[in-house]
Amino acid sequence: MDSDFNGDGVRDTVIADPEATVAGRTRAGLVRIVYGGDKGTLELSQETAGVPGAAEDDDQYGSALAVYDADGDGCSDLAVGIPYEDLDTADAGLVQINYGSAAGLGGGKAVREHLQGAGKSLGGAAETGDRTGYALAGGRTAAGVSYLLIGVPGESIGAVEDAGAFFYVAADGATGVGINQDSTAGGDVPGVVETDDRYGASLAATPTHFAVGTPGEALGTRTFAGGVAVFSHTLVSGLPKPLLGMGQDLDAVSGAEEVGDGFGISLAMVPYRPSGATSTTASLLAVGVPGEDLSTTVDAGAVQVFHVTASGTFTETAWIDQNTEGVDQESDAGDFFGQRIAAVNSSPNTVASATTTRLAVGVPGEESAEEHPEKGGVQIFPLVGSPGASDQWIDPGYGIPGTPAPRQLAGMSLAATPSALYVGMPYGPAEGHAVHAFPWNVASGGEPTATFRPGEGGIPAGDVAFGAVAR
Repeated sequence: MDSDFNGDGVRDTVIADPEATVAGRTRAGLVRIVYGGDKGTLELSQETAGVPGAAEDDDQYGSALAVYDADGDGCSDLAVGIPYEDLDTADAGLVQINYGSAAGLGGGKAVREHLQGAGKSLGGAAETGDRTGYALAGGRTAAGVSYLLIGVPGESIGAVEDAGAFFYVAADGATGVGINQDSTAGGDVPGVVETDDRYGASLAATPTHFAVGTPGEALGTRTFAGGVAVFSHTLVSGLPKPLLGMGQDLDAVSGAEEVGDGFGISLAMVPYRPSGATSTTASLLAVGVPGEDLSTTVDAGAVQVFHVTASGTFTETAWIDQNTEGVDQESDAGDFFGQRIAAVNSSPNTVASATTTRLAVGVPGEESAEEHPEKGGVQIFPLVGSPGASDQWIDPGYGIPGTPAPRQLAGMSLAATPSALYVGMPYGPAEGHAVHAFPWNVASGGEPTATFRPGEGGIPAGDVAFGAVAR
C-alpha cells in the first residue's frame, strides 16, 4: 500500500495547505490526513500535540511531502517539509517525520526532525535562506533500505550563494550526508558549484536511482538553462554513487541550451523493465523544461524522457510538447508545459507498456478563452511508445469539476499513486479548491473517481491554498 498510515490496507490521502493561517499566524501551514474507509480525518501543524515547534508567520508547513515506510513497520510514515522555518535565522528550514501506527499518525513513535546545526542530523549550519525541505523524496531501495532525500536549494557553498545541496538519509534515524556539486567523496558529482544553481530544488527516485534537479544551472552564458544529475542508491564511502549529468548542451539530449529553459524544474521517475529484460533495474526519468521556447513560441514548455540503465548510461526516448505529432491541444506562449509532472508504473515487475507507464504534465499557463488566462490544465501521456498514441486532456470545466476562471493554474499540483492521479486545485475561486483523484486511463474530459474538498467528508471548511500539495 503506497499510503497507509494506520496499516489497515486502505489507502489514506494527504493534502497540504501551506498558506493556511494557524493560531493566528498567516501562511504557517497545515496538512490534512483523510483516512480511507471513512475512518476520519486528522489535522497536522506545529500547533498539533506531539509536533515540535510552533506555528509562525510564513513557515509554510507542508510545502513538500513524502510518504514512505521509514521504519519498516508496515505503516506509512509522512515526511513534512517546512522550508521557511526560522531557526535563529530566517528561512533555514527543516523536515519532520511523522510516524504511522495502528492508531494512525501521531499514535506511535515521537516525531523525528532533520535539520542543520551542531549536533543535529544534517551537517553544516542552519543559514538564512537555506530552505531545507523545499523538495522531498522517500522510499525503499532495491535492497529494502529506506531512504529520504532532502533538497536544500538555498544552501551557500563557501561564498557561493544559492548554490544548493541535498541530504541523503540512508535509513530511518540515520544522519543525513550532504552532497553538492563540488562533492567528490562518493565519486565526482556532475557540475560545478555556481551562484543561483539551486541544486536540490527538485527530486525524484526509484528503488534503483534518484535524480536531482539544478534548474538554475548556467550552461555557458545561458543562465537558468538547467541540468539534472542521476545517482545510484549504492553507497560509496557512505555516499550515494553519482552516475551521470545531463543538460541540453549534450549531443545525447535534444534541444539547445537557452536562457530560462529551466531544464529540471520538475522531475518524475519510475522503475522500468524494457522488452527482453528479466528484472527491473532501469528507470524512466521525465524532465520538465517549462521555459522551453518552441520556435518563436516563448515559454511554451516541453518534457523530455530518458531511459537510465543500472550501469548509469542513458538514452533519450521521447520529446513531448503540444506540437508533437498526434498530441492534443496546441502550444502557446506562456503555457509552461511541464512546470509540474508526475508519473507512475502500475506494474513495475513486468515489461513496461503504454498502459502501465503514464505521465501527467501540468500546463498551468494554458488558456482556452481570452477571459480565462492561466486557467491551466493537465495532459496525460504514455511513457512508452508514441506520446500522441493515447494522450488525454482535462481542465477546469472539462473533467476537472468547477467553473473555468482566470488564474486557476490547473496543473500546478500533481501527485502519482499506483491507483490514481491526484490533481490539486488550490487557486482560483475558493469554491473550486479541492483535490481530485483521476484514474490514469481517464478519457479526455473524464470525471474524477474521488474528490476531497474543504467542508465535505469530515474535512473542516475554510482554506487558503487547499491542495497545493497532495499525496
